[in-house]
Amino acid sequence: MKKRIQFSLVYRDMWQSSGKFQPRKDQLEKIAPAIIDMGVFDRVETNGGAFEQVNLLAGENPNHAVRAFCKPFNQVGIKTHMLDRGLNALRMYPVPDDVRELQYKVKHAQGVDIPRIFCGLNDTRNIIPSIKWAKAAGMTPQATLCITTSPVHTVEYYSAIAEEVIAAGAEEICLKDMAGIGQPALLGALTKAIKTKHPDVIVQYHGHSGPGLSMASILEVCNNGADVIDTAIEPLSWGKVHPDIISVQSMLKNEGFEVKDINMKAYMQARSLTQEFIDDWLGYFINPGNKHMSSLLLGCGLPGGMMGSMMADLAGMHRTINSIRAKKGLPEYDTDELLVKLFDEVAYVWPRVGYPPLVTPFSQYVKNIALMNLLTIEQEKGRFVMMDDSMWGMILGKSGKIPGEIAPELKELAAKQGREFTDADPHTLIPNALDDFRKEMDENGWDYGPDDEELYELGMHPEQYRDFKSGIAKKRMLADLQKAKDAKLGSKLSPEELSAFKHAKADALVAPVKGQIFYEFNGDGECAPCVEPFIGQHYEEGQPFCYIQTPWGEIETIPAALGGKLVEVVAKQGAKVQKGQPLAYVERDHE
Repeated sequence: MKKRIQFSLVYRDMWQSSGKFQPRKDQLEKIAPAIIDMGVFDRVETNGGAFEQVNLLAGENPNHAVRAFCKPFNQVGIKTHMLDRGLNALRMYPVPDDVRELQYKVKHAQGVDIPRIFCGLNDTRNIIPSIKWAKAAGMTPQATLCITTSPVHTVEYYSAIAEEVIAAGAEEICLKDMAGIGQPALLGALTKAIKTKHPDVIVQYHGHSGPGLSMASILEVCNNGADVIDTAIEPLSWGKVHPDIISVQSMLKNEGFEVKDINMKAYMQARSLTQEFIDDWLGYFINPGNKHMSSLLLGCGLPGGMMGSMMADLAGMHRTINSIRAKKGLPEYDTDELLVKLFDEVAYVWPRVGYPPLVTPFSQYVKNIALMNLLTIEQEKGRFVMMDDSMWGMILGKSGKIPGEIAPELKELAAKQGREFTDADPHTLIPNALDDFRKEMDENGWDYGPDDEELYELGMHPEQYRDFKSGIAKKRMLADLQKAKDAKLGSKLSPEELSAFKHAKADALVAPVKGQIFYEFNGDGECAPCVEPFIGQHYEEGQPFCYIQTPWGEIETIPAALGGKLVEVVAKQGAKVQKGQPLAYVERDHE
């Protein structure tokens, strides 16, 4: 009999890789006993990543959800873990040190045992402070190696990082194969290298199913000393998610490893409950494409969880590019042709920006650069013409050290635009902020909550937390849900009936000038040119809706009129619009 292998259920990431929202507190409480009764799991992922943001967006207090979900696992000795983005903690952009330090005190008090700390660039300067804060708070820090396949990312490269984080106090190492493109042989050799030098360090493997390598990778890492394997359950396993526990357990058992048996009655109960949550409301926000695997992901290395949003972006760009080609007398691209061109362009861009592992947020940045390159190439403007500050920030080193070399053409372009590269420690560029958040809490009369968890929530997710406290988030979520339900109804209507249905109570936003339309994202003022707003998104009166770049180079801001709920986007990302043309429809709030 070979060594014992433990299993973890990544219940948060199952949803994260499938759709927009997470289960509610009452749903998490309902399924926890079934997960425990399955008898096969030693660990469960209870929160992290976007979990708290989407709970706030749904109008629910995530602190209550985390405490409620962790409690039953704590009581029976099943370890809980969370995903922690290092410098970005639980959000998409950098977090001040004092907020990051508070996170570990709060999460330990809420019942989370293990933070899985990662940096998308594998820059240890973004990981080591969190290791120290986690240990000081009584947690077990798990340092993460973000796995990808490139000439830079060798066993020696990863082993050196593992040595550094273990020396800094990491008690566990996670091999985070976020796109599922890690080659099994490399993963096996890396596991063996770590376990040979550090037999007492726990190695946990996390691999998405997307391109189909994950089962082979699981077998390789287990045969080379891995201790814990992340798995999922139906109906959200496979696809762009993770392998199902039944298949993984069967494979390893037949390989001779000691593994726990599965209580299939409890498995079927958990499976049924998960489907119930989908049918209740989460299914309206699940992209059906994420149920499918795709070997195309091997070539571009993009994580499976991005495929849904990427295809939406591509659809908008598809129309624009074909319009340009039609005017040139060139044949139009079909969707598959453009998808392959995008994957090829990602493969072109990725080495030139230094092979950053394609995980949040760097996967988005690289994909955005590639997508905009496709447009500007068709416009005969060349590449790297439309890059925002976030994309440049990655290239310039503001988020951490890029593992490879930046291409000379990008260095020359940066110099031409007056942009400077930096090797500064990223977290030193962000001032502390808790005192300001305490002042805001006091002025609003908001309670700091047990263990300062409400103060932490404001500091981590200020925009979403304010909307949660005001009640706007709940109203927006209900509107979003209603819109999704209306869309299913609308699919049964004629085009004329559907148009009338959408526009009956909505104001049209029209273009005041002709030009090309672009959007922004995240509510933090950073532009992401290929991300369109989502249907049901709420706008305040006068809030910017989009931007139009005129043929003479000026940028015109288009406000969302009197505000309200977005019910239709007419002008897609990158489209050329004429003066007076409808861009979108916004339904006013009716209190």
